Amino acid sequence: MRISSALFGAAVVLTAAIANPPSSLADVIRLGADVDAGTLDPRVQRDTTAYRVNNLLYDGLVQLNADLTPVANLAVEWENPEPTVWVFKLREGVKFHDGSDFTAEDVVYTFETILDPELKARFRSLYTPISKIEAVDPLTVRIELSEPYAPLFSYLDLGIVPKAYVEGGGDLSINPIGTGPMKLASWERGSKIVLEPFDDYWGGKAKADGFEFVVVADNTSRAQAFEAGDLDIIQSPLSPQDIQRLAERDDIGKSVMGGVGITYLNFNTAAEPLTDPAMRRALAMLVDQDTIANGIYEGVDQPASSILLPSSWAYADAIKQPGFDPDGAKTALADLGWTDSDNDGVLDKDGQPLTIEISTHSEDPNRIQAVEFIQATFKQNGVDATVSIADWPAFFPSVQSGQHQIALLGWLNIVDPDRLMFAQFGTGGTQNYGNYSNAEVDALLQTGRSSIALPDRIDAYRKAATILAEEVPYYVISYQGYQVFHGKDVDLQPDVRGMMRSAIGY
Repeated sequence: MRISSALFGAAVVLTAAIANPPSSLADVIRLGADVDAGTLDPRVQRDTTAYRVNNLLYDGLVQLNADLTPVANLAVEWENPEPTVWVFKLREGVKFHDGSDFTAEDVVYTFETILDPELKARFRSLYTPISKIEAVDPLTVRIELSEPYAPLFSYLDLGIVPKAYVEGGGDLSINPIGTGPMKLASWERGSKIVLEPFDDYWGGKAKADGFEFVVVADNTSRAQAFEAGDLDIIQSPLSPQDIQRLAERDDIGKSVMGGVGITYLNFNTAAEPLTDPAMRRALAMLVDQDTIANGIYEGVDQPASSILLPSSWAYADAIKQPGFDPDGAKTALADLGWTDSDNDGVLDKDGQPLTIEISTHSEDPNRIQAVEFIQATFKQNGVDATVSIADWPAFFPSVQSGQHQIALLGWLNIVDPDRLMFAQFGTGGTQNYGNYSNAEVDALLQTGRSSIALPDRIDAYRKAATILAEEVPYYVISYQGYQVFHGKDVDLQPDVRGMMRSAIGY
């Protein structure tokens, strides 16, 4: 059962056991990653590789299993004596990789520091409803919330860090110390992250001699390395033609399924001429979702209708973004004053041509192809569109700082509507890279995360999604699929977030 708002207001105790890993050891498992990790400090992690590596290096109070259900990890049981109070009993005998003991003080330190604005944690907003956290005793933590917070347990898989190590000057970004089943052996920047088993792991020793995240930026090159036997596991993002070829093989393990991510256009609502929602709607009508999803991505992704994922309990197929409609777009642009007054093929207004820059990152050839396709469609309809391509370390900071007009990128790990909406669309939100602001949306998103009853959450998110579909701060191109391929000797239970604990026996 997924932890939901229905649990608030009732005293409950929940427990779960971790699977016992096999005693025998396998060879080193090599996974192909599309980008290198930026940091291995789980409090400030900002890319999928870091998130997946840290899932092996660190434990959270809970883990999310393959069904996204929270199960016991560093916390073995918890109770909810009041709607805004949670009390966690912690696992005894747990060690950090440096041999120090894990205690409640480490949990308190982890959450207090991530809530400190000076740390600049990308996902700080997920934890801001925590008003107080305290160590009742060495193995008991009490969390007080400012109000009931429905998505809390979906975010308690955050890796717990050692207070003494960090306060003593240890740098988790390059020398991570967790309580997880693997520990860092070496890190060759831009090349590979090498992990080895943590012999004193409380859950028993991992069944792999090691786990390597090997950076192969190009999707097809990564697939070729897998087929050559140089990699044991590859997963999304992958090129559609490689997915189709690998899916037909019977000699490998594979899973192709709907994911928990989106590919979208981020409109900078503070950049002219995108400040007007009508302008954003008109440009969205020039985005051919079907061709991108079914042509460029060859059907591995599903054309999106709104910000709500079909897998979500909040989804409603009646909520619709603008559809592909070039004639409608031309009419809408004309209504806004954009016409081809000098017959040069480019729309203009008050003597200024309609110019738009579309950007994405260089590591994903499908995204490059998608923005070039959008550029061509824009140009065919009078918009002087240019494309900007940069590698991820340069591209993403430019989006974060609002230096873009329209950027193509994605979100993963959308385990709750709150994860995709509160920080992204709330006024001043930590991930509101498009500077969007709407007081009604702010109120609805607050209701969505604080309501006790699930129907109230559904109502709030559907109303917010309806406004977002109309005002288009995001244009969601597709709901991402998730694909993973692995050698037959790798015992992997697919996890739509791309986590790899099952491959080492957990």
